[in-house]
Amino acid sequence: MQKKAITEKEALVKLSGLCVKAEHSSGEMLQKMRLWKMPEDAQERVLRQLIDQQFVDDARFAKAFIADKIHYNGWGRRKIEQALRLKGVAEDVYQPILDSVDDEEYLSQLRPLLKSKWKQIRAASDYERSGKLIKFAMSRGYTLDIIRQCIDGAVEADLE
Repeated sequence: MQKKAITEKEALVKLSGLCVKAEHSSGEMLQKMRLWKMPEDAQERVLRQLIDQQFVDDARFAKAFIADKIHYNGWGRRKIEQALRLKGVAEDVYQPILDSVDDEEYLSQLRPLLKSKWKQIRAASDYERSGKLIKFAMSRGYTLDIIRQCIDGAVEADLE
């Protein structure tokens, strides 16, 4: 069964209602309109209105998204970058925001993760255990330099 095409006005009302509840990126808005099979020119007009009325702001979205993913999900920079690209946020929008995040914020999230993981890992040697920890941290999106800082300091201090 084919759905009735959605009008620009209906799309604007639905999308602005979504944006009132939570931050959304322009890419997410375009994706929804594509699912509704709206013509491209109509999609652009609706998105322009959402941006002009400040319902959608990719920089504001990126700032909130980055903070949430670091503090609540324990994600590293690489995983956040990938997620933002999937959300349709332009690199020139999110890159300065990511660059402004201090390494210590990542370290403060990664240290407890690695500390709890250290106890769970079964390995024949510290070398093998460190390799498994690195693989785990990389899967969470952390960069190798941040991981090394955590592991090198933690092995000496308090992981054991």
